[in-house]
Amino acid sequence: MGWFKSQLLKIIEWKDDTKDTIVYRFPMFDGKKEREIMRGSSLTVRESQAAVFVNRGQIADVFGPGEYKLETRTLPILTSLGHIFYDGDSKFKAEVYFVNTKQFTNQKWGTANPITMRDADFGVIRIRGYGVFSFRVINPALFLKALFGTNSQFTVDDINQYLKSMLISCITDTIAESKVSALDLASNLQEFNDLCQSNIQHKFEELGLSLTNLTIENISFPENIEKALDERATLGILGDKMGVYAQKKAADALGDAAKNSGTAGSFIGMGIGQTMGGAMSGVFSNIQNAKDEPKQQSGGKFCPNCGAAVGAGAKFCPECGNKLSSERVCPECGKPVKPTAKFCPECGSKIDK
Repeated sequence: MGWFKSQLLKIIEWKDDTKDTIVYRFPMFDGKKEREIMRGSSLTVRESQAAVFVNRGQIADVFGPGEYKLETRTLPILTSLGHIFYDGDSKFKAEVYFVNTKQFTNQKWGTANPITMRDADFGVIRIRGYGVFSFRVINPALFLKALFGTNSQFTVDDINQYLKSMLISCITDTIAESKVSALDLASNLQEFNDLCQSNIQHKFEELGLSLTNLTIENISFPENIEKALDERATLGILGDKMGVYAQKKAADALGDAAKNSGTAGSFIGMGIGQTMGGAMSGVFSNIQNAKDEPKQQSGGKFCPNCGAAVGAGAKFCPECGNKLSSERVCPECGKPVKPTAKFCPECGSKIDK
């Protein structure tokens, strides 16, 4: 009688002491003998758990968190199959699976191979990315049908690689469909992250899962693209002055060639010097023109009191209010000169009539 009683299950529960177990099959064998469940046995399902009863490979009743007394009324589907408490017996056979419904967080993902995308600015480029995601089981019966099989235990490692492949595939499709540029992608990670999570959610739901979080921590570009981005940032600082940018590049090239102490470097430096001389001359011309511009705009007249440039025909200085003389003044130093003077007596500058 002691051996017979040991084959009957009175308490069914799972005390999970792991961090990564998704499905646990309750042991129904005692040695070589299959154990049976007694009428009125106690089933305990803890928070973040679900218990699924399976009979002859067919999923029957599913229990959420709580304590249950196993009778025909608490097992309606299993009872309807005709395999429970048959012929007046006070026992029945079934498999019991406990499914962990808590969140499994901080699952890392990354692109093993670069993702190819077509960019409006750079053409066809390849990018990489990495981040983390979290998921949980929301439909235990569907999850068992889709992925579990007949294992006695199912962990995160058993499904992690499959989920990562699904994530990366969805991210690739989202990039192609959105036609977002590389620059916008790098500067709007949060918006792109939300779009990817929305697009892939239905794929997880088909497995009885929910993607509770997706984080794209970084999108990286090839070295030549990163260099182009840095140069574009320099252009942004310089504004639309492409000529200044070209002259800066010419000066950098000339400086690099000058550092070459070898004969070949000297000839290269000479060649660059000849071809870039015009550009360097343009730099200094621009600087000089910038200095002369206020004088040209002012009509060559300056206030003798504060030296500020004033417009032609002005009678008072716009800066200090000083009354201006109607006499001719030197366009360089602003000193009064005689009407017939050809050169300034103070600075010697030539005075145009």
